[in-house]
Amino acid sequence: MEKMHFTRMDRGTDEDFQILKKVHEHTLKELPDRLFGLLRDLSKDTAYNITRYDHCLQSATRALRDGKDEEYVVVALLHDACETLAPFNHGEVIAAILKPFISRNNYWMLAQHGLFQTYFYAAHFGLDPNARDKFKSDPAYEQTVEFCAKYDEVSFDPAYKNEPLSTFEPMVRRVLSKQWTPP
Repeated sequence: MEKMHFTRMDRGTDEDFQILKKVHEHTLKELPDRLFGLLRDLSKDTAYNITRYDHCLQSATRALRDGKDEEYVVVALLHDACETLAPFNHGEVIAAILKPFISRNNYWMLAQHGLFQTYFYAAHFGLDPNARDKFKSDPAYEQTVEFCAKYDEVSFDPAYKNEPLSTFEPMVRRVLSKQWTPP
């Protein structure tokens, strides 16, 4: 791989920054596979009746079978992909990664789904199950409530027949296909 020659960005040449562009384009091409790797890592989590990997497949399968659009299905697939990297804010982390590729409402849903999911278990920890209600005025509130109820909290069922990851791989690649542009 070519290297840039500068030691300070303010001294970079047009040629240097064309190399930088190629590096970013290559990184973008690899992003789906990196995310698939994060998903596969979730197969090590065996505390549930199914692995977190299977949970993600189940969430996406349910969304797909309900006729949700491709972007939504991809979001359902990847919603917990960063759980092992960021157990306290995994939704925010995956939302930040996907933000350039997805709608505002899907981004918000990803970022907030962790809090919204507590509706189903907060009482077991002495927490407020309605903490999500402070966001009722947000345009993505109802969508996030629906996601958690229909595709997240119910997707721990070992008897449910998931689609394999190969069903979703082309969708992920399409949703994440975008030209790199500087921030």
